Amino acid sequence: MKSNSDYTLIAEEGINALSFPSGDLEGLYAPVKYGVSAGGKRLRPVLCLMGCDAYCGEAERALPQAVGLELFHNFTLLHDDVMDNSDLRRGRPTVHVKWDVNTAILSGDTMLTLATQKVSECDDSMLRRVLTTFNDMALRVYEGQRLDMDFETHQTAVGLDAYMRMVGYKTGALLGAAAAIGATIGGASEKDATLFYDFGYKLGVAFQIQDDYLDVFGDAATFGKPIGGDILNGKRTFLLETAYKLGGEDAEALKRAMQLPANETKIRTVTKIYEKMGLPEICRKEINKYSSAAIKSLKKTKISEEAMDAFRSLSDRLTGRRK
Repeated sequence: MKSNSDYTLIAEEGINALSFPSGDLEGLYAPVKYGVSAGGKRLRPVLCLMGCDAYCGEAERALPQAVGLELFHNFTLLHDDVMDNSDLRRGRPTVHVKWDVNTAILSGDTMLTLATQKVSECDDSMLRRVLTTFNDMALRVYEGQRLDMDFETHQTAVGLDAYMRMVGYKTGALLGAAAAIGATIGGASEKDATLFYDFGYKLGVAFQIQDDYLDVFGDAATFGKPIGGDILNGKRTFLLETAYKLGGEDAEALKRAMQLPANETKIRTVTKIYEKMGLPEICRKEINKYSSAAIKSLKKTKISEEAMDAFRSLSDRLTGRRK
């Protein structure tokens, strides 16, 4: 197995090797290139490459699929930015701001088709399994986004179970599919590929809870964005839904605090309530629970101990991250 930086480099090289038509089609493909070149953790392609490497020792064999999954991820971000009316993505103007909404929608559709083409670049003997995993994942992501949009209309709690389902669909499903598709390309059995999906899914849930935690208790300098954005926007998070589920006077105080004007006072007030209710420790325990469950799934596969160590390292890095 390689280092995480090695897998990231392989993924970046594959992404940079993508070529797009120019000339009179520049208006369609320039936003695609702009979106996918914005950087990021490249977690989805890294998971795909690692899954493949664990079985055949040739990470590059799954490079088309890794690139395809990153294209799909960026397609969802592009459309999410339109739906959320977001002005910035990774410190740059979003596609619909730099160009326009119609361009963002059409170029996003193009990214989805390009993603499917890349994911399909595999031997016919495994094509059905790969595409089934990919398409099932895509539906879960869309369902998760629909739930997330519906949650925005709720004035009070949506329920922790509903929130966790949304997180599993929006974040867990894509990481699960990335790990499973990579393993499949590497030669894993259907049983092992399913276990890899389970690993990625649970890791994705832990990853999102960690993200929710960092938005409140992280350091802006390392987190990469202002702290308290979720509070200001009234976004449904693990902290908010857990606090509502705990109930009591603190939960009632939190409901009132969430109605305050979107300013620093609101952030400080809500943060203090979270601290009083013990949310930081609850978050840490839940992150550990899901990351441990993810590793337990991998222990049921036939990968080597060296590969297990690599996935443990990745899990520890993601769930103990500060950005």
